[in-house]
Amino acid sequence: YVKHLEHEHLLYIKTFWLILAFLYTFRSVYDDQPNAHKKFMEKLDACIRNHDKEIEKMCNFHHQGFVDAITELLKVRTDAEKLKVQVTDTNRRFQDAGKEVIVYTEDIIRCRIQQRNITTVVEKLQLCLPVLEMYSKLKEQMSAKRYYAALKTMEQLENVYFPWVSQYRFCQLMIENLPKLREDIKEISMSDLKDFLESIRKHSDKIGETAMKQAQHQKTFNVSLQKKNKMKFGKNMYINRDRIPEERGETVLKHSLKEEDENEEEGDEETFENYYRKQRKKQARLVLQPQSNMGYGFPVNRLFDLLFEIRDQYNETLLKKWAGVFRDIFEEDNYSPIPIVNEEEYKIVITRFPFQDPDLEKQSFPKKFPMSQSVPHIYIQVKEFIYASLKFSESLHRSSTEIDDMLRKSTNLLLTRTLSSCLLNLIRKPHIGLTELVQIIINTTHLEQACKYLEDFITNITNISQETVHTTRLYGLSTFKDARHAAEGEIYTKLNQKIDEFVQLADYDWTMSEPDGRASGYLMDLINFLRSIFQVFTHLPGKVAQTACMSACQHLSTSLMQMLLDSELKQISMGAVQQFNLDVIQCELFASSEPVPGFQGDTLQLAFIDLRQLLDLFMVWDWSTYLADYGQPASKYLRVNPNTALTLLEKMKDTSKKNNIFAQFRKNDRDKQKLIETVVKQLRSLVNGMSQHT
Repeated sequence: YVKHLEHEHLLYIKTFWLILAFLYTFRSVYDDQPNAHKKFMEKLDACIRNHDKEIEKMCNFHHQGFVDAITELLKVRTDAEKLKVQVTDTNRRFQDAGKEVIVYTEDIIRCRIQQRNITTVVEKLQLCLPVLEMYSKLKEQMSAKRYYAALKTMEQLENVYFPWVSQYRFCQLMIENLPKLREDIKEISMSDLKDFLESIRKHSDKIGETAMKQAQHQKTFNVSLQKKNKMKFGKNMYINRDRIPEERGETVLKHSLKEEDENEEEGDEETFENYYRKQRKKQARLVLQPQSNMGYGFPVNRLFDLLFEIRDQYNETLLKKWAGVFRDIFEEDNYSPIPIVNEEEYKIVITRFPFQDPDLEKQSFPKKFPMSQSVPHIYIQVKEFIYASLKFSESLHRSSTEIDDMLRKSTNLLLTRTLSSCLLNLIRKPHIGLTELVQIIINTTHLEQACKYLEDFITNITNISQETVHTTRLYGLSTFKDARHAAEGEIYTKLNQKIDEFVQLADYDWTMSEPDGRASGYLMDLINFLRSIFQVFTHLPGKVAQTACMSACQHLSTSLMQMLLDSELKQISMGAVQQFNLDVIQCELFASSEPVPGFQGDTLQLAFIDLRQLLDLFMVWDWSTYLADYGQPASKYLRVNPNTALTLLEKMKDTSKKNNIFAQFRKNDRDKQKLIETVVKQLRSLVNGMSQHT
């Protein structure tokens, strides 16, 4: 390509000088005497004859070489025909010999595939056998009414065996069948429990009478035994005074050993007694509580249904009230970490919100909690809501378990509907900036961690044992996780909007002849803003900060590329391209400075790779390499799209024409313009070929 340009250049120069010589000679003909025309024609004829002789000599000189070349080609033709016949014969024999090999090879491949499939089936069957054995064991336990062992077997199947074979259909059928088995066990156990409680209620007088008699008998036996020991001890003291030290020592030793045994028995007795009393109290409530359809012989089911409907309406009223409370808390929050200057303020916050951080405790005052003021306020208001819901539920004459379940359902509605809605509305408000969004993410993390304390709080006020399995749990995890995801998405959106505001301040002189020598002011302000905001992001989880940083760099790169390719931008000078390159260099330096830790290698710099390759192509003016290597995986300008390059080059072509009105009088400018036109034609051909191929 370069040699072709050199030949065109030399031909252009030679033609130019011939035209000048012709003009000079023509002028001398008409400026001389009238006979000068005849002399000119005679000289021209002589010059033509001389050129004819030179052409004849050149042809005679090369004629013999042409004849020799033709002779050599005729000799080679015979050998080429022989070689063609030999190659054809060799190919035929090779194909015939390879057919049998292909057949054997296909048989071997088929056998190996079968062997591999057999091995795979054996492995899968060995993996499935333990699951089937455990499920068969479960069926046997259910048939034998060993329900506790069946529950343990179900737990092992779910946690250990099913994950191995979860992709198979029979496993899915087993998984779908387990809830039904659990429900059957629950119904059978509940029936047995009701029968047991009913039998206790029927025979409670006899059981109490027997227990009282046994207790009285044990007490009488202990008193008589104690009196007997005292009498024996006194007799030994006064009968033989010489044996007092020995008897006393034995007695003291026995007494001390007895005290140790009694202490151990008392500890075990206290443990079992407390457990027994707690269980009997629950049973006593069930026994003493009258049935709902016995108030005075009239059915009261409708009354209780009405009370439950009123309770639901009451909860809806509470939810609406607390929605306003939450909105007020969010409006009054400054979305800054809570500052504390002394131990007293620290204890006040700790008593209001369950926060534990050993590192923060070791720090000296003044210091800050990571969450803002809204977090302890929200936590307190959730507890107040639970109290308000409990006041109505405890008057329904229901068991503690049912009241506990009601409170958990009401609290779930408060978290998943009311608080979640308030959080989402807060996140979408226009005045909430990036700093506030970061603090909201931190706040939701701490509120999510506090959900387990709310569960303990409900358990304590309803007097439910910690071992009781609740079917209803608090769904704070999903509530605050959704709020965090919404806040993260809003961070990415607002960060890109900020970048757009800075980019709109760009004021490039697209026709400048020379760059300023330093990056543009708007871009340096943008980079300083990004550095400061990413410092705030250090409190966020690493993945969120990294995603925000990568999204910002990609959006900035896209905005800069769109600025170059804007259809309203008609002309771009080389000086403007160089100035633009200085700005992109600053973007790359920012990306390489690791504004957010955790990126590997030059991952962040790759956001500007399209711009970098495009600008390098125009800065180095390496069109021959680009056109020669286009489409190759190892191309130096692999990320440069021909449409993009053509668009930018046409803008530079128009600028070159406008700024070089007298370019025809300067050789370098003419050559550059000619080169630009040639590259534009080749790029258009490349683009047209791509479109036809598509």
